[in-house]
Amino acid sequence: MSVTQAVGLAESLERLGTETAFSVPARAKQLEAAGRDVIHLEIGEPDFRTPRHICDAAYEAMLAGQTGYCPAAGIPVFRAAAAEYLGESRGVEIDPENVLVANGAKLFLFFTILAACNPGDEVVYPDPGFPIYESAIRWAGAVPVPLPLLEERDFAFDLDELAARLGPRTRLVILNSPQNPTGGALDAAELAEAARLILQTPAWVLSDEVYSRMVYEGEFASIASVPGLLERTVVLDGLSKTYAMTGWRCGFAAVPTPLVEPLVRFFVNATSCVPPFVQLAGVAALRGSQEEPRAMVEEFRARRDLVVEGLNALPGISCRQPGGAFYAFPNVSGVPLPAEELASRLLEEAGVALLAGTAFGAVGGENLRLSYANSRENLDRALQRIGEFIARL
Repeated sequence: MSVTQAVGLAESLERLGTETAFSVPARAKQLEAAGRDVIHLEIGEPDFRTPRHICDAAYEAMLAGQTGYCPAAGIPVFRAAAAEYLGESRGVEIDPENVLVANGAKLFLFFTILAACNPGDEVVYPDPGFPIYESAIRWAGAVPVPLPLLEERDFAFDLDELAARLGPRTRLVILNSPQNPTGGALDAAELAEAARLILQTPAWVLSDEVYSRMVYEGEFASIASVPGLLERTVVLDGLSKTYAMTGWRCGFAAVPTPLVEPLVRFFVNATSCVPPFVQLAGVAALRGSQEEPRAMVEEFRARRDLVVEGLNALPGISCRQPGGAFYAFPNVSGVPLPAEELASRLLEEAGVALLAGTAFGAVGGENLRLSYANSRENLDRALQRIGEFIARL
């Protein structure tokens, strides 16, 4: 008997999922170590450097001694900057006391569910969606209630289906726009109708808006802008995507007053605080020049157009045009392989690393997800390799 078998492990681990986006690169690196060339389209991470003025702000803060503990809720100057940013971009007034800071956005997912839900309570979440939604729901002992995102509606949900999933045990509704993995973006009218339905329930809302600055057509819309919703919505954003700061691990959210103290208690127990020099870099990000983030979005727009056109030119593949984020979610039902096998073989035989749609929920069973956070040259090469592989089938 092994030590692990002898001492045993917590049963709750059976309910805790993971992200395929972190396991595929491990296999890709094995192939690269063996001399293979792999084009990476699996990771949701901007391929740009953090802007220099943000790095400079962190360095100056470290030299000034901002390297110790700080308040678990966040330092006042960053909470104020985030409140300004969230309020101006969502058209609402947000008190800095309602803004909390965490080591990345994921903690808000886990801790909001833990603070809002008892075992057996229901949580509505998008399918396909960020896999940590379902993982966190199950681990907390709540009941996941998937809400299908419909490809024929550019990955919006049907309001009748939302209404059918809301009930007396619904304690939380998770929304995500622009979306991971589909790139879909919900418009203001859709969110207003969703708000009308949610307001008839006792549910909290967690609106995952970490891609809010990456909208290619029209204006970004937040459900928190609908009258009556800000008071029950966790408006989640962060520095990772907009400012190419994934490794800095700094997320922030506007949080309804009843949830502020419980979430801070979780932070105290789990992480203590986000380093103050990181938060001061965040102030420089939110209040400094926005030229580089805007240029990054324009480059992503050009890559999106290249990828969508290229995918739609391939036999057996169709791809909706993403409205935001930096993902494409092509339908591969016309290719004579299941999506999971296709993704695996594209990595092993063609050197293209991407993800099967099933990594994000059952509704993505006929899709692949690829991130176009890579150079146009590499995207062209990947499309060529995918086309050559399909031609050989």
